Amino acid sequence: MKWMRRPSWFALLLTVAGALLFIRLGVWQLHRADEKEQLLRRYAAADSAPLQAFAAVAMAPPANAIARVSVQGHYLADRQYLLDNPKHDQRGGVEVYAPFLPHGGDRLLLVDLGFLPGNGTDQAPQLPPLPAGEQVLQGLYLPAPGVGFEMGGNALVRQLHWPKTTVYLELSQVAADLGQPLYPQVLALDADPAAIYVREHLLDFSSMPPARHRAYAFQWFTFAVAAVVILLVLHRRRPSKPSDKT
Repeated sequence: MKWMRRPSWFALLLTVAGALLFIRLGVWQLHRADEKEQLLRRYAAADSAPLQAFAAVAMAPPANAIARVSVQGHYLADRQYLLDNPKHDQRGGVEVYAPFLPHGGDRLLLVDLGFLPGNGTDQAPQLPPLPAGEQVLQGLYLPAPGVGFEMGGNALVRQLHWPKTTVYLELSQVAADLGQPLYPQVLALDADPAAIYVREHLLDFSSMPPARHRAYAFQWFTFAVAAVVILLVLHRRRPSKPSDKT
């Protein structure tokens, strides 16, 4: 190409590596947008789905859907876990979990009782007692909330009194703490006007909705184009100046 000087191998490799990295990041953002949209559709479909018996999906939850289940059993008395970093928390408070033994089950089901708003202090909110006796629960059978970065290791084993507080919820640690195996997912209870807990079957993607992922993808793709354009501009041949006439 007469209009362009031959770039060095270093400049060429740097441009190719940068462009490929930006393209990869853009594709990853598009995948994240698709994942979130699919998850939102699953939640919307689950809220109107017919109830299933818990035993039918207990150990093999559907891979591409969220099951809405009914289960009968009883709570373990005075065994509650407080997750103090729920994503929808804007007022301070905790998400409350309690172990539940399904009738005829061979392991425990961790139940998400809902969000309990804070009281304006650093103290944990006052928890109501768990219902005694046989209970029939209904809700969505969901994966446990995502595990955060573990700082200081397992906090549950260092706590001697209930309820126990944690900033992330890992089912294997809860099972070890209770000394009994758990089912692979948790039950998020349906809303109950009589309960003091806030129960919302929704996902808070307000800080990073699918549209924002696509905007970031466009930005990364733009960077990839810019890297190539910069290479071309820096190696463009400048027109030679005519020699001065005397």
